[in-house]
Amino acid sequence: MGYEVTVQELPLRAVFDLKGERTALAAWCGFTLPDRPNRQAVAGRGQAALIGPDHWLLWDDLAQEPDLVASLRPDAAPAELSIVPISDTLAFLAVTGPDAGEVLAVATPLDLHPSVFGMEDIAFTEAHGIKALIRCLAGGFEIGIDRSYANWFRMMLERCAA
Repeated sequence: MGYEVTVQELPLRAVFDLKGERTALAAWCGFTLPDRPNRQAVAGRGQAALIGPDHWLLWDDLAQEPDLVASLRPDAAPAELSIVPISDTLAFLAVTGPDAGEVLAVATPLDLHPSVFGMEDIAFTEAHGIKALIRCLAGGFEIGIDRSYANWFRMMLERCAA
């Protein structure tokens, strides 16, 4: 008995870790940052999520990374702000299909039922014993993990689906 899911690696994307007081960081970045915890929203040209106290992730297509570096100016940011490109550190996998939730229920204790975890939600959690960033996709979920675990994590998801 297998589950009806597809697991695929997604393309690398531009990702920035942003820390600092929201108003000061938004003024430096030039766009409004979301203020609702664990929700993703449009920020500038990309997407951003408030993932902890005074802590956001910003992501966009990898082709936008040079423009983001130029506009965010991480090396020139004031001492009270931290803007760090982390694009190379993360791998993203998509788990899609009618049974995606069941497969992820084996991997993580996070309640991913649509009544509590909707399309705008995003959260860090533990999945198969490692830190994972999970958000909804149409028809499933996207999981961001440390790149060094990508092959192993994909294999674990595929085993759960078998």
